[in-house]
Amino acid sequence: MNAELEYTMMQHHASELRRAAAEQRRVREAQKSLRSERRSRSVFAKFLAS
Repeated sequence: MNAELEYTMMQHHASELRRAAAEQRRVREAQKSLRSERRSRSVFAKFLAS
């Protein structure tokens, strides 16, 4: 295979991997914030119940 074409394909693949990793980070951060919201809401609910 042509070296330039191979290099371009590797660059494209690397950018796809970076994009996927960034998406996974965003998903994990969103899940983490949802979990913390749920936790604080339940603490708040307990406070209101007492």
